[in-house]
Amino acid sequence: MSSPRLIDLTLPLHPGDRGVACDAARTLARDGWNAATWHLYSHAGTHMDAQLHFGAGAETIDTKPLSQCVGPAWVINLTPTAPRALLTIAELGEVAAKFQPGDSLLLRTDWHRHAANPALYRDALPRISEELAQWCVAHQVRLLGVEPPSVADVNHLPEVTRIHQILLGGGVTIVEGLAHLDQLTQDRVLFAALPLKLAGGDGAPVRAIAVEGLAAIPWSPLLSPSISP
Repeated sequence: MSSPRLIDLTLPLHPGDRGVACDAARTLARDGWNAATWHLYSHAGTHMDAQLHFGAGAETIDTKPLSQCVGPAWVINLTPTAPRALLTIAELGEVAAKFQPGDSLLLRTDWHRHAANPALYRDALPRISEELAQWCVAHQVRLLGVEPPSVADVNHLPEVTRIHQILLGGGVTIVEGLAHLDQLTQDRVLFAALPLKLAGGDGAPVRAIAVEGLAAIPWSPLLSPSISP
């Protein structure tokens, strides 16, 4: 058996990105050490949503159970994906029949390649259809990971509200702004996305990773809801 392989699925945060700024607080030459003050929008870069984000429940990002932040995931290759594509249950293919409650879904669209082009990345993103959102809730998807910065059209308030409320209100943890799913070589991985523990937060940036070669391990004891947040 080959050794497990770790893949970083996180976009780097750069000063000047949407919702990201950075000021030098200390410098090595002046103060003896380097330190910076970062200003981050709670949904900047690769991030996780809490129910509070769209009023879908009382959950804040600091009360998100760790058991909802890690688990086996199916990687669905949707490439090539057209701008503004509406993603449906049909896109899941054979995984729809194999899926077990508590599994997660990672939807590969290679959309991270457009991160420097807001006209595509943010304003023409592929979206989760209402039927797919309802399917995720009915099948108890643990984590739904997407490469665009949102699961729905950010320029259409009724749509973005409806899809977020269905998913978040139904217990599905949303991770948006993933990257590098094209580096995965297996269709089943261990996925983890750990958010900053912002008190009362509506969301937070995460460091998202996938591990290949571990998905067959029985993770259910680790993912018990009894684990404290």
